[in-house]
Amino acid sequence: MKGKGVERVLVTGGAGFIGSHTADLLVKQGYDVTVLDNLEPQVHGIERKHPAYLNKNATFVLGDIRQREPVEKLILENDAVIHLASTVGVGQSMYEIERYISANTQGTAVLLDTLANEEHNVRKLLVASSMSLYGEGKYRCEKCGSDAFPGLRTEEQLEKKLWEHSCPSCGSFLKPLPTDEGKPLMPTSIYAMSKRHQEEMCLLIGKTYGIPTVALRYFNVYGSRQSLSNPYTGACAIFSSRILNGKPPYIFEDGNQLRDFIHVKDVAKATLNALEYNNANYTVVNIGTGKPISIVKLAETLIEVYEAKLKPYISSRYRKGDVRHCYADIQRAERLLNFKAKISLKEGLGELAEWAKLHGWISIDLFQKALEELEERELVNR
Repeated sequence: MKGKGVERVLVTGGAGFIGSHTADLLVKQGYDVTVLDNLEPQVHGIERKHPAYLNKNATFVLGDIRQREPVEKLILENDAVIHLASTVGVGQSMYEIERYISANTQGTAVLLDTLANEEHNVRKLLVASSMSLYGEGKYRCEKCGSDAFPGLRTEEQLEKKLWEHSCPSCGSFLKPLPTDEGKPLMPTSIYAMSKRHQEEMCLLIGKTYGIPTVALRYFNVYGSRQSLSNPYTGACAIFSSRILNGKPPYIFEDGNQLRDFIHVKDVAKATLNALEYNNANYTVVNIGTGKPISIVKLAETLIEVYEAKLKPYISSRYRKGDVRHCYADIQRAERLLNFKAKISLKEGLGELAEWAKLHGWISIDLFQKALEELEERELVNR
């Protein structure tokens, strides 16, 4: 079913990984879709060619979200906006601060300024937020019987390779819990702060001007079309690139940190539901599976899927700003969006691997270069 009064949808960043899958699903559901994308070289290559996977039934506009003219025109032509345009990368954001704030915060400001000051018929605004806003996830001290929301671990602790959080009251190890939307936000990178800007700005302007707005806090998204040569993208793509180049997945700390990996097609479905249902208007919703997996287990599963003769490399090194555990509490998504992820991790990684094998010839492993950049800036210990 189509959202009430919505037929024409603008997807910013719609030529990217999540955006293109979302555009595909919208077209399939009968929406008139327009994609605005600047074909960022770090994602699409320096030649900035149109990806072959772009849906031919969607209208493509080459442009930057920070440019007022195309945004004004496209806002006027559409009933809804799915705002996915964003520069992505936690570590890189800590030394390319201006670029991340410009693309994410300023880009969103241009979009919202247009909605606030120009005539339009936009009836729904969705914004891609991120689990990175949480920083550390939610924990519980079973001995004290209380929940805990720890900040970053100290460098002194990390130097001793004491990876787990301890209760500040009794010293017992804290147990990770599903992280719900009410957990205090503690961004630990410029990227995370810029995603917070996007989320809070959109919700504020949406409420002020009566534009139903939903912020979707995506957890770790993976799947086909993820840039294999971008060393600042998700773990699944980075590990895939290493494996395709005959190198072991490189793992920080001890590999037992927990994350929540959700397939991009499930994310597209959740986004569609947020467009079509009104229950989540003016709120935030976690989009994850609720099923945590350790990073080392993820690497081992990918190696198995690729049928490679490799073992993960456990470096016992740490990056500044990394969190130990964070995975989604999905109750709000189930209740408000009637959404629950359907694609299992094994099935989803298989889909990624099949796609990656076909595109392996364009996969350049730039992880070492990215690691050296972090080392030069002392964002990872020696």
